[in-house]
Amino acid sequence: MSNSSSITQFLLLAFTDTRELQLLHFWLFLGIYLGALLGNGLIITTIACDQHLHTPMYFFLLNLSLLDLGCISTSVPKSIANSLGDTRIISYTGCAVQVFLFVFFISAEYFLLTVMAYDRYVAICKPLHYGTLLGSRACVHMAAAAWASGFLYAVLHTANTFSLPLCQGNALDQFFCEIPQILKLACSDTYLREAGLLVVSLFISFGCFVFLALSYVQIFRAVLRIPSEQGRHKAFSTCLPHLTVVSVFITTAMFAYLKPPAMSSTSLDLVVTFLYALLPPAINPLIYSMRNQELNDAVWKMVTKYFMKK
Repeated sequence: MSNSSSITQFLLLAFTDTRELQLLHFWLFLGIYLGALLGNGLIITTIACDQHLHTPMYFFLLNLSLLDLGCISTSVPKSIANSLGDTRIISYTGCAVQVFLFVFFISAEYFLLTVMAYDRYVAICKPLHYGTLLGSRACVHMAAAAWASGFLYAVLHTANTFSLPLCQGNALDQFFCEIPQILKLACSDTYLREAGLLVVSLFISFGCFVFLALSYVQIFRAVLRIPSEQGRHKAFSTCLPHLTVVSVFITTAMFAYLKPPAMSSTSLDLVVTFLYALLPPAINPLIYSMRNQELNDAVWKMVTKYFMKK
């Protein structure tokens, strides 16, 4: 038995003890990470450099890409390094930093997706007031509120989690430091303190979910009232990428944290964590570029201009 004062490091879950499979994990995660860096980096650079994309929708998309990069950079590089170095160790401080950054980026992304739903609601339901309600100052304030809320949320969870006494060793059943796995190491009589914060978090998350749902109910009603089929298709196309990203984000996160304990197993937890922690940051650029010709054209223009200079 040990307590948190004597723990100086944690042991992350090793995918396999076979060296060949460790290298396979290294190359798989490296490929996903580089793909996420490339996709999100292209979106950030294109939006920042192209004046035609300096609109509220693309401003929020730039922030989303920054959060995606932060989220995947929190967990994947350490896992890659451990596989390459055939080790499982992460320091106590490194684990705390990883928990803080992951909660910060993932929660700020959820808040930002809620803000982006408001952007789509105003664009479709109140188009004449779009410039007034979503001016540059308002957009900056809403994005800043999402980042600040994520920061506060992460501070509370990290401070609360790492103040709990740990009595169940230091081995985590996950490839990065995740709060539910750390709570499994806590003494049995300390769960109530974390449970209170989790209930508050649940209410906040549910509030955002209700706002998202009501926004899209109003959006669909407005789209269905558009007389022309072409107009309905164009309006719906601007919402589809955001709706897809929100659906992937919420369904994977809900399954990860709200699944029944009877369904919990190490292999299933790994798959679910992969789905909500690695998959969204990697595929979000593809989702947003698939139905957005304006963004595709801007990216292609920037890339060809770069290679022509070479």
